[in-house]
Amino acid sequence: MDLGLDVIEQNGYTVLSVKGEVDVYTAPRLRERLVELVSEGARKIVVDLEQVEFLDSTGLGVLVGGLKRLRSNDGDLSLVCTQTRILKVFEITGLTKVFSIYNSIEDATNGE
Repeated sequence: MDLGLDVIEQNGYTVLSVKGEVDVYTAPRLRERLVELVSEGARKIVVDLEQVEFLDSTGLGVLVGGLKRLRSNDGDLSLVCTQTRILKVFEITGLTKVFSIYNSIEDATNGE
């Protein structure tokens, strides 16, 4: 399964839409893209996980690393996720307390 990474700008936020499986094989590509966005000056990043079919611990690590990188640069990283099976991964690991998780890109970029 290939990993799709598309970026758009919306309401001053950089939205990174992820499609496919985020695992030990594809997570490095996600990490590289997040690092690129931060180095290009993005400070408010929303990662859209709506089209992610699978997310493992490596993918979680990349997201946590991205959040830390942004917070150390006065930024923030939030997520869009409504899929129960993906949300469950965040709940089990306690990461729902770490990330702001929204139901839609619109909610995330309106700061609601």
